[in-house]
Amino acid sequence: MRGFRPERLEQARLAAGISQAEVARLADIKAETVRRWEKGAASPQVDLLARVADVLGIAIADLVDIPEGERFPGDWRVVRGMTQPMLGAAAGVSTQLVGSVERGEVSLSDNLAKKLSTALDISEGELRASYERARRRPAGTPA
Repeated sequence: MRGFRPERLEQARLAAGISQAEVARLADIKAETVRRWEKGAASPQVDLLARVADVLGIAIADLVDIPEGERFPGDWRVVRGMTQPMLGAAAGVSTQLVGSVERGEVSLSDNLAKKLSTALDISEGELRASYERARRRPAGTPA
């Protein structure tokens, strides 16, 4: 996951006074998963990270560090704790369309920008700027 900071997860967990095993139990994931995330050996899935953040009483944005001016559409979705299917459902569009917008592969119509920005709780301007960054990113750079 772009911008995930394993050390922040460990710091938040320690600040909460909770063991890796307890976080895992409360979030209904495997303890090994939490260990691997904290070591930086694995990247979390957004829906699982959202459950861990909820257990710790923090926002995903506390664990994922991507400045707003550098975010792609997918980054906005991640800091909101949403999967592509969740965003698609919230915006009333297909998961495939969400992925295509996040990769900058399709045109962002006014109607689509309104739907997605509303579902993400960001301005249309922020969505459009992140979309343009995704479209202009160098070849081989993940969106």
